[in-house]
Amino acid sequence: MSSVRAMLVDDHTVLREGLRRSLESAGLSVVADVGDGEEALEAAARAQPNVVLMDISLPGQDGIEVTRQLARQLPGTAVVVLTMFADEATVKAAFAAGAVGYLVKDCSTAEILSALREAARAGPGRRADCTRSFLRASTRAANRLGPDHSLTQREVEVLEALANGASTTQLARQLYVSPKTVKNHLNHIYSKLGAQSRTQAVAKALRLGIVRIA
Repeated sequence: MSSVRAMLVDDHTVLREGLRRSLESAGLSVVADVGDGEEALEAAARAQPNVVLMDISLPGQDGIEVTRQLARQLPGTAVVVLTMFADEATVKAAFAAGAVGYLVKDCSTAEILSALREAARAGPGRRADCTRSFLRASTRAANRLGPDHSLTQREVEVLEALANGASTTQLARQLYVSPKTVKNHLNHIYSKLGAQSRTQAVAKALRLGIVRIA
């Protein structure tokens, strides 16, 4: 039997069904899948999952509030957020509510599986360590970019500033360069990370542990 008893919470039925098939084919046990916040709390109480894959945009109570309530009501259940949002405020709110992992919906199925297994494996007493492991730099994860795609120190500084809410203009003043230079840095970063926007670049950098939120 799988040590992962997962519950999926997302208001898109097709996405839930696809995720369920992918997780179960990889050997994980999916004990429930639901589409709104209130239903998630009821289903979790019945099914007792040890890990929940949680969207943020939900009918009724949003995923942040559901995560907060699950942390109080079922402390043995870990929450990994899977969402379209990668802004600083949302990431901070998710972890403050009790999430132990944060993924953006451009991630791979392999990354979801890894996050769920790690979250389930870390018992309640180790959840703080699990949370830090998602946030701090990981040499192994960074190495997946490959030597030909390594970011320069200045590019890491640019990404870290963006992750912490700086605008292009603010960043240019902070680095004593022109906005055009900042945009050139961003173009290089997008190319190296395979990103199409600053949101995607920040999300990937957070997921890989290249940058941290202050």
